[in-house]
Amino acid sequence: MSGHSKFANIKHKKEKNDAKKGKIFTVIGREIVIAVKEGGPDPANNSKLRDVIAKAKANNMPNDTIDRGIKKAAGDASADNYEAVTYEGYGPNGIAIIVEALTDNKNRTAANVRSAFSKGNGSIGVQGCVSFMFDKKGQIIIAKEDCEMNADDLMMAALDAGAEDFNEEEDSYEVLTAPDDFSVVRETLEKEGVPMLEAQVAMIPQTYVELTEEKAVKDLQKTLELLEDDDDVTDVWHNWDE
Repeated sequence: MSGHSKFANIKHKKEKNDAKKGKIFTVIGREIVIAVKEGGPDPANNSKLRDVIAKAKANNMPNDTIDRGIKKAAGDASADNYEAVTYEGYGPNGIAIIVEALTDNKNRTAANVRSAFSKGNGSIGVQGCVSFMFDKKGQIIIAKEDCEMNADDLMMAALDAGAEDFNEEEDSYEVLTAPDDFSVVRETLEKEGVPMLEAQVAMIPQTYVELTEEKAVKDLQKTLELLEDDDDVTDVWHNWDE
């Protein structure tokens, strides 16, 4: 058990996201386009698209909006071509930050990300400068308040589905998988009626860093807020122990 609770952070992020549904839906729309172009419009034959649909439903995107996005991506060869890009850098006190984005204009996105780092007194680094401090894992977070299964039954269900690890925390459960096994584990648990607060392939820090200086905290928060407000940015991973 890691002892580093993620539930409060996720709830906080969800509450922020509720006020930013437009951005969340924009990001998911781009992920649908990429998934359809890579694997086709039929979710039955496209596990990446199934994962994006699950993410869309977790964020309360209406089914007709999802269906429209799939049909548009499948039928419009001239639809915007989004490219996945990743940036790595440092916040105050060497906090490691990974930024993932989907963009149709890499110059714009790079300038915005660089600006967010500099405004928080951080710096962009070269590719690979901090990613070695993270493990890429499928991560499923289940809120205890939403789940009727007891911990032992849920753990066995997860491990039987192919999960690598299961952690029980104060108010949530965490299921970890190898990235390639994530879709199968998520779908198996979904079929068993397990409610998921969040399910995605995540960059999980190997260790966490505390910030004790108020200015450092404010600088990092500024960078993170600017990144999360950027329409091109899909995920921001960091090793700050909030």
